[in-house]
Amino acid sequence: MRRAFRIRLRILGAIVVSLAAFLVLRLYYVQVLEGDEYAIKAERQFLHSSEVLFNRGSIYFTRKDGTLLSAATLATGFTIAINPTNLKNPEEAYSLIAQNIEGINKEAFLVSASKKGDPYEVVAKKVSDDVGRAIYEKKVPGIIVERQRWRLYPARDEAAQSIGFIAYADDNNLAGRTGLERYYNDSLERSGEGLFGNFFSRLFVDLDSIVVDARSARQGDVITSIEPIVQEKLSQVLKQISNQYGSRETGGIIMDPKTGEIIALDTFPTFDLNSFQSEDSEYFGNPLVESRYEFGSIIKALTMAGGIDSGAVTPTTTYLDTGCTTINKKKFCNYDLKARGVTPMQEVLSQSLNMGASYIALATGHDKFRDYFTKIGFGEETGVDLPSEIRGDIKNLDSPRDIEYSTASYGQGIATTPIATIRALGALANHGSIVTPHIATAIKLPSGITRDLTWGKPEHVYKPESAAAVSKMLVEVVDTKLGGGKVKIPEMSVAAKTGTAQVAGTAGEYSENRYFHSFFGYFPAYDAKYIILLYTLEPKNVQYASETLTNPFMELTHYLINYYDVPPDRATL
Repeated sequence: MRRAFRIRLRILGAIVVSLAAFLVLRLYYVQVLEGDEYAIKAERQFLHSSEVLFNRGSIYFTRKDGTLLSAATLATGFTIAINPTNLKNPEEAYSLIAQNIEGINKEAFLVSASKKGDPYEVVAKKVSDDVGRAIYEKKVPGIIVERQRWRLYPARDEAAQSIGFIAYADDNNLAGRTGLERYYNDSLERSGEGLFGNFFSRLFVDLDSIVVDARSARQGDVITSIEPIVQEKLSQVLKQISNQYGSRETGGIIMDPKTGEIIALDTFPTFDLNSFQSEDSEYFGNPLVESRYEFGSIIKALTMAGGIDSGAVTPTTTYLDTGCTTINKKKFCNYDLKARGVTPMQEVLSQSLNMGASYIALATGHDKFRDYFTKIGFGEETGVDLPSEIRGDIKNLDSPRDIEYSTASYGQGIATTPIATIRALGALANHGSIVTPHIATAIKLPSGITRDLTWGKPEHVYKPESAAAVSKMLVEVVDTKLGGGKVKIPEMSVAAKTGTAQVAGTAGEYSENRYFHSFFGYFPAYDAKYIILLYTLEPKNVQYASETLTNPFMELTHYLINYYDVPPDRATL
C-alpha cells in the first residue's frame, strides 16, 4: 500500500512540477516576449484610450546570413488632438504644438478650436515619441495626447507592389489590400484586446503551437526569401533602365530555380508605401502577376527544349533558312529579313532566327508542342503567393493552323505573366523540372516557433539531358554572340537569351515602333543558383533587347556572384 501511495504521490508531484514549469514558460512568453506590447498599452491607458491600439504582424526580409529585417512593421508614436471646450487659450495651444510639429496651419487650427460642441479634433498624426511626450508634459488643458501605432515600410518603394499595403475597405476594416499584406492577411491580422482583461487567456493561447502541431496555427509574422541588399540592387537597376530609355514599365525577378524562392522582385514606376496618394493608384497593381506580355525570342529557348526533348531535332540538326516564308497566307521573317541558307540549331539561338524556331515547332508537331507549353504552365496560374494572379493566354495553340505554332515558337501570339515566364524558363536551369515560385518561406508564430511553409515537389517537364543540351547552347550564346562575346565571364558559365517582341495594339495589329524587350539568364549554367528575368516595355529610341538589357543583366550577374561568393565552375587558361 505504501509503495503504491508513493508511486501515486510521485506521479502527482511530476504533474504539479510540469504544470508549474509550463505556467512559468507561458508567463515568460506573456511578460517578457510580449512585455513591450503591454507596456505600450499601459502607457496609452494613462494618456488616452479612445480606441483599441492598432496591432498587426510583421513581414520580414531575410539577409543572406539568415538574420531578419523588417519589410512591414509597426511604428509607435502619438496622435495630437484638441478638445475645443476645454481649450482655454487657442493661441497658446497653437504656439506649443506648432513649435514642435512642422506644417500645422494656424488658420485651420483656430477653426477647429472654435468648434465648442466637438470634444475631439485631430491636429496631427504619426507624431514621433519625443515630440509627443514633450507636448504631453506641458499639461495644457484641452490638448489631448494619445498613443498611436501605424504601419511602417522601411524599404519604402522597393518591391512595393509585392509587399502590399493595408487600407480601410467598405466594411471599415483595416486589412491587407494588395501584395503579401493581402495574401497573408489571416496570419498578419491581430484582434484588439483590452489592456489586461484577457491576460490569463493569453497564458494559454497558441497551445497548439507548443504541445500539438505548429502547422495548425495560422497567426504570426511572415518571413520571406527576399534578400534586402539584392532587392535594393535590383530596384536600382530597374530604375536606371527605365530612366535611361524612358520606358513605360520595367520589371525584374531573381529566383532560385531549384526551390522557387524569390530573392528579389520589383517593377518601375512604383510608389512609396509610407506616403502614397490616390494619384498613385495606377501603380498599385502588380504587373509581375497581373499583366500578360508577348515575351518574344526568349521563348525560343523553350521551343528548342521541346524540340530536343521530343526527338524532333538535335543540337546538330540543320535546316534551310530562307529569311522569310508564308504560312497560312501570313508572311513572317527573321528580324533582319536575311536568309542564312543551311543553318545549324545553335544559330537559331545565337542569331535569334524566327525561321529556325518555326522549323522546330512544326517538326515537333502541334500536339507535342502544345503539350510542352502546357506542362511548363503557360496556360495556368503558377500558385505564387501574391493576390490577383492571372493565367497566361495560349489559346492560339488550340488552332489547327501551322502559323499559330510558328509565331508562338518565337514568342509572339501567346502572352504570359513575368512570374509564369521565369517559372517556365527555370525548368532549363533546374534539370528539366519546374517549381512553384514563392516569396514567403515561413510563419513565425507568437509563441516564437517558426513554421516552415511547403510549396510542393518539382514537376518534371524535360529530360535532364535535354535541359543540359539547351543550357550548353545558351552558354555559347553568351560566350560568343552576346555583346560580341565581350561579356563572357571566363570563370563562370552563364546561360542567357534576349527577346524583342512587337507590341500588339488594341485591334491585334503589331506596331512598327513599339517594342517589348526581355532578357533571361541563369548561372552557373549546369548547376544554377540564380535565374534572372528582366523586361522593359516600350523603351524609346532603341529597337533590340540586346541594347537595353544586356549590361543590366551582366551587372546583376556579377553582383550576385560577388555578393554570394559563387565559386567558379570552369577553369581559366
